[in-house]
Amino acid sequence: MINPGLNQKQWLLIFVTGLLCLVILSLTRQFTEARIIRNDRAWFEAQLNVLVPAELHDNDLLNDHALIQAPAELTSSQRVAVYRARLHGTPSAAVIHCIAADGYNGPIELLVAVDYAGKILGVRILSHHETPGMGDAFAQPGSGWLDKFKGHSLTDPDTRGWNVRKDGGEFEQFTSATITPRAIIHAVQHTLDYYQRNRDTLFQVKSEYRNDAQQ
Repeated sequence: MINPGLNQKQWLLIFVTGLLCLVILSLTRQFTEARIIRNDRAWFEAQLNVLVPAELHDNDLLNDHALIQAPAELTSSQRVAVYRARLHGTPSAAVIHCIAADGYNGPIELLVAVDYAGKILGVRILSHHETPGMGDAFAQPGSGWLDKFKGHSLTDPDTRGWNVRKDGGEFEQFTSATITPRAIIHAVQHTLDYYQRNRDTLFQVKSEYRNDAQQ
């Protein structure tokens, strides 16, 4: 309710104070968002550098990034993100950001790193919605479950082997949980198949990296 006892100077002071508060809130929000973006970028870049050893590349993995047409088995959108590693200008490895849509409680985002020949360098989970203590056993400290993929390729094991042991495959399932590991295993297998069929294209497409924190 407007107070008729306030004079013009008091109204002006209230207006200026309110305006300054809005400006401060706006600047604070922009600064916070920019910092979050930078932190997310640094964290993601660290994941890439862990997956691809320093001796395999001398380029900036995050900057050498492309979005490439991909089948539904790899992504919920029409394109998949690929981060390319190069050593002295020669392709040496790729990290593919894929999504296992058939997780028990929803999609599971993964990074799958493969060397140029198609052998797995490592697998990391970026996000998931699996049940704590059961469906997320791959994320438990010291589980080492994701490390089991290292060194494998599309033909090692064979097609049947790319399953949990319950399905006749070579990979362990979690205690009381098979849907989640099955989804991850198949996502990795599909990624290897995609890489093998599109390797040349993956390394030739122009980089589309955009540093949002600097826009």
